[in-house]
Amino acid sequence: MTAAHIVGHNPATVPPPAGGYSLGLELTQHRRLLFISGQVPERSDGSVPEGFEAQCEQAWRNVMEVLAATGLGVAHLVKVTTFLTDRCQVVANRTVRRRMLGDHRPALTVMIAETVDSKWLLEIEAIAAE
Repeated sequence: MTAAHIVGHNPATVPPPAGGYSLGLELTQHRRLLFISGQVPERSDGSVPEGFEAQCEQAWRNVMEVLAATGLGVAHLVKVTTFLTDRCQVVANRTVRRRMLGDHRPALTVMIAETVDSKWLLEIEAIAAE
């Protein structure tokens, strides 16, 4: 399925995005919206990978599995919110996100927050459109 018609907006009058995202995305046409609840870094068997990078990759795989279950992919993502548990994770988070999303640049928010379970080092929620 094709992605919604998405127009990115990065006006020169606003500081440019520094981490591989768009300041604003406009959906000019779409058929459906998918709201993905916060995905934690757990595998389907309930285990949690060791280390931030492995947890970040697992949380992204979970996002991608929800997308795939609906016939969508990363190109359909229009908004991603990532909740990190420590500021020192920002660079590694950006690196993993860029690897997982390739050239796709959704609107993005990154927050420092406490997760429900202290073994989770992050949580990712997203919105996709077709």
